[in-house]
Amino acid sequence: MESDLKPEFEFYLANQKDLVKKYRGRFVVIKDCKVIGDYASELDAVQETVKKGHALGTFLVQKCAPGQDSYTQVFHSRAAFA
Repeated sequence: MESDLKPEFEFYLANQKDLVKKYRGRFVVIKDCKVIGDYASELDAVQETVKKGHALGTFLVQKCAPGQDSYTQVFHSRAAFA
């Protein structure tokens, strides 16, 4: 299943170097392949963007940092598979 936000993520990847220069350490909100806001925390980014009338699932929140570690997430679970 392909994400509806794939174009926004590809925009981030293509422009990561320039975005990091401008927004390093901040959380940028990307919608329609443009930055529509930047915030100090991920929670602020989501809450403020929703307050501005953008529906959840229609925008990408991405931490601006160099390298791929900024967009690679690891999830841990206590689930055991037999």
